[in-house]
Amino acid sequence: MTRHGSRTHRWTTVAALALAGCTASPPAVAPPPADPPPAGTAVPAGGLRLVAFDSCDEALRQIRTAAKAAVGPWGLGSDDPLRQFAAKRAAVGGVEDATSASTPDFSGTNVHEAGVDEPDLVKSDGRRIVTVARGVLSVVDAATRRVTGRVALDPTTDRRSGGEASLLLHGDRALVLLRDGWVTRGTVPGRPPAPGAAGQARLVLVDLAGAPRVAGEYRMDGRLVDSRQVGATARVVISSGHRLDFPQPGKRTDAQRVAANQAVIDKATLDDWLPRYEIRDGARTVGSGRVGCDRVSRPAGFSGASMVTVLSFDLGASTLGAGDPVTVFADGDTVYGTGSRLYVANDQRWRTWRGEPSEAGGSRTEIYQFDTAAAMPRYVAAGSVPGWPIGQYAMSEWDGHLRVATTTGDTWNRGTSSQSGVYVLRAEGATLNRVGAVTGLGKGERIFAVRFLGGTGYVVTFRQTDPLYGLDLRDPAAPRVTGELKINGYSSYLHPAGDGRLIGVGQDATDQGRVTGTQVSLFDVADPARPARLAQHHVPGGWSEAESDPHAFLYWAPERLVVLPVTRPGVVTDQAESVKGTPSGGVLALRVGDKGFTVAGAVDHPADLADGGEWTPIRRSLMVDGVLWTVSDAGLKATALSGMNTLAWVPLT
Repeated sequence: MTRHGSRTHRWTTVAALALAGCTASPPAVAPPPADPPPAGTAVPAGGLRLVAFDSCDEALRQIRTAAKAAVGPWGLGSDDPLRQFAAKRAAVGGVEDATSASTPDFSGTNVHEAGVDEPDLVKSDGRRIVTVARGVLSVVDAATRRVTGRVALDPTTDRRSGGEASLLLHGDRALVLLRDGWVTRGTVPGRPPAPGAAGQARLVLVDLAGAPRVAGEYRMDGRLVDSRQVGATARVVISSGHRLDFPQPGKRTDAQRVAANQAVIDKATLDDWLPRYEIRDGARTVGSGRVGCDRVSRPAGFSGASMVTVLSFDLGASTLGAGDPVTVFADGDTVYGTGSRLYVANDQRWRTWRGEPSEAGGSRTEIYQFDTAAAMPRYVAAGSVPGWPIGQYAMSEWDGHLRVATTTGDTWNRGTSSQSGVYVLRAEGATLNRVGAVTGLGKGERIFAVRFLGGTGYVVTFRQTDPLYGLDLRDPAAPRVTGELKINGYSSYLHPAGDGRLIGVGQDATDQGRVTGTQVSLFDVADPARPARLAQHHVPGGWSEAESDPHAFLYWAPERLVVLPVTRPGVVTDQAESVKGTPSGGVLALRVGDKGFTVAGAVDHPADLADGGEWTPIRRSLMVDGVLWTVSDAGLKATALSGMNTLAWVPLT
């Protein structure tokens, strides 16, 4: 299918704003209780307040009241077909992690914030490579280039099931996160699944000290959203729904259906809402329970349809424990973290799709801030901004402020109702208040890429052309556009390359906005008022996973080497040279010069014989001790940078 978009993209440079600092306090899990504002009370721009419940009885009363007001003829929130569709569309998704920054002999995961690791399908500590595919964790010794151990975690999981796994690594512990919330409706033993439940998130702790073995497992009702790791501490975010069993609609009026659903809510208990968890030691269940109502908070207005829970685990410990859960009645699909803050954003577009009222100009995004400086996270503040973000790179904390880039309006028609902006928020008490904004970017277009670098920001919008905006965000109250560049095509990922250079990965396009294949661009952004593209490398008909998942992008600064997967066959062309026969599903390696790119080579993997000889695309690349490793479900290949010669093929099946 041919994709269409706008012909050019814009860059916007924005000076970054910082989020207000918050001090961790024991063991409070929310700001002091407060009553919801009376009907009609104005909410400050960007403001939502989080409050705790006074008691479990009061929690149940308020949850029932909110749910009865929100329930419709088809159920409550997460039961709505449009809501389910929106959640499934939530985006997955830098600089290299803290390990790679301190130890330049190997690359880490490409992450948004230095020192804050993100889960991915492969990790390395420079000595071994740990990867998870099709429900099996494998360990490869980087020196001998051999598999040293395997452990099956979920043999039913494969690339077709929608249950892709990812992992975090600390010392001799790997935490594997299994994304099977949309596949099965698992429950804690002793209770059957209910229509409101959205499956089960599974976290598996693997001991790597000897032969890999499962050291423990944690299961919770709900859908795994994302996680972040700072040092030995992993924060895992899970979205869960109610477990109310509403009657089948039948041949009734909408009013009758609502009344029947409200009657179900009147009989519900806290067990029908609060997330349940189970702790396992190998094959044995060693503990179970549900989140206590003393660990739950709510916004001033909520529906009771969904909850977001933040779990905390010490990966240096021998077991996972209970996870210290803290929960808020909200939803979330995007996670952004710093060393001491965690933000969960909730895209509300599904409400406008079904005709619910929203902020002027379209949907809104709710944002919840947690203080993670202490062992147990603490809710700090909440707020909202107009529009919807493209993922975690649309958020950035700097100098006490949070910057959020969003698109508002209708991006599906050919009119000019859509536009984008960057909003600056600061935590004041329990509210993330808006203190500044720059709007009106890319009218008639939507955001495709965002990158915040200190007090500067870059925003790419696209419909027919790709405007790249440069923004000065140093004054949080008065962010401003400093420059704009219009070129064909767009970048969907932006990566800093030092010395006033920025690398963009996306699609080239015709003057009419028809995309023509992967392009890698080198931008000069040294002068914020005059961004310029120095060079472009085009793969006709190509597409790269790095366009949608930055974890697939590798920039190895010591060699000025860019490595990214390209999934369609074709010809890699460059102004100076060309390489024929780009492998379908292989990777492309480019060296970055002062004025442009040169092709370093390409790497492909053999067909996966265990999968009927099918082609399996290369998903990731990493550097270990001067060797380029590429990873697919079929195996790992070690390649010498000099001449791009194969050193070893390590099959995983």
